[in-house]
Amino acid sequence: MQKRNLKRFLGKFLRQPLYGFKVFIRRLKGYASYHFGEGGALLPEAITLFLTHRCNLRCKMCGQWGESGVTKRMDKDYIREELDFSQYKELVDELAKFKPNITLFGGEPLLYSHCLELIKYIKHKGMHCLMISNGSLFNQYAGEIVNSKLDELNVSLDGKKELHDEIRGMSGLFEKITSGLKRIRQFKKKIKAKKPLVNLQCTITKYNYHHLEGLIDVAYEVGADSLTFHNLIFLGQDLIEKQKEIDKKLLFSSKEWEGFVFEPQINVDELYKKIKSILSKKFPFSVDFYPNFSLRGLREYYNNPSYLPSEYKPRCISPWIVAYIFPDGEVRPCLNFSYSFGNVKKESFLKVWNSHQAVNFRKFLKERKIFPVCVRCTELYRY
Repeated sequence: MQKRNLKRFLGKFLRQPLYGFKVFIRRLKGYASYHFGEGGALLPEAITLFLTHRCNLRCKMCGQWGESGVTKRMDKDYIREELDFSQYKELVDELAKFKPNITLFGGEPLLYSHCLELIKYIKHKGMHCLMISNGSLFNQYAGEIVNSKLDELNVSLDGKKELHDEIRGMSGLFEKITSGLKRIRQFKKKIKAKKPLVNLQCTITKYNYHHLEGLIDVAYEVGADSLTFHNLIFLGQDLIEKQKEIDKKLLFSSKEWEGFVFEPQINVDELYKKIKSILSKKFPFSVDFYPNFSLRGLREYYNNPSYLPSEYKPRCISPWIVAYIFPDGEVRPCLNFSYSFGNVKKESFLKVWNSHQAVNFRKFLKERKIFPVCVRCTELYRY
C-alpha cells in the first residue's frame, strides 16, 4: 500500500473494520499477483459496474460530458447501450462466489432503470456495494436508497449553492442534492440504519480552489461521514501523442483520455495554504485530500509538464486488483482505455479476468510500470 495512503486507509478501517480487513487481505493478494503472477491475477478486490453512459448534467471539468468531454461526441446508440437486469443478475451470481466489493458508476447510475433493484440483489448476495452519484435524483429515491441497504454513497459536490450549480450546469441542483441527502438521513434515522455512509467528493478545479472550506459547512449540514478533496485529473496533448505509440502496440484506443486535455490554472501555493488551513482543524467527519502531497509534490503535480510521481510509486497495479465492466459487457482494465479483456455477455467473468488479452496487457504494463496518460489517474495513487 502506498505509504501516504495509510492514514486514509486506517480512517476507513475504523469506520468499517470488517470491510477494511477484507480489503487489506484482498490488497495483499493483488500485490502478490503483481509481483509473482506472470500477468495472471488472483480474484479481484473490487469490480466497478459502469451502468450507463447517460448523464443529466454537463459538469465543466468532466472528461465524459464536460467542456472537453468525449462521450457527448460518441454515437447515440453506443451511449444508450446498457446491460439488461437479467444479465446483471447472472453476473452478480457469479461474482457472489468470491464476493468482490462492487462500485456502481456511470454517467449517472440512477438513470439506469434497474439501479436500485441491482443494489438490492448485490446486497442479497452478501457483497459490499458503493454508488458514485451526482445526487440530482436523491429526493426521488431517498427511501429506496436506504431500504436497498447500500453500504456507501459517494456524492459529488464542488462548493456551496451558487458555485456548485455554476460548475455543474444546472440551476437549483445544490438544493436538490442537499435536500435529498437530508431525506436520506431522515430515513436512516427512522429505521435506525447507519448505512449508507455518505461520502462527499469534491474535485479541485480553477473554479473552486479558493472556496474549499465551504464544503465543510455543507458536510455539517447534510450529516456526511467523510469529505474528500480530489486533486484535478488533467493532461497535456503531448502525453496523448506519446500514448498513441502504446495504443498502436496493444491495438487499442485511449481516446477517452482526450477529455482531460486542458490547463489546470491553479495557483499551487494558494491551494496548499488552503489545504493546510482545513487540515489544521478537527471535524466530526473525516477530511482528506487525495492524492496526499507535500508542497513540493503538489507543485510537481500541477506545474511540471514532464511530471512523474515522486511521492508515490510510479507504477500502475490497478489491473491486478480491480476490473471495470462497461454497459456493452466489455471488461476493461481502465475507465479510459478501449482495451478489452473480454465480454461477460459471451464468457464468464472468471474466464475473462485471466484471458489471454488480460495476461498480455498486465505483462506489457508491468514491463513499462506506467503509461504516459496514467500520471495523474486516481487509480495510480490508490494502490
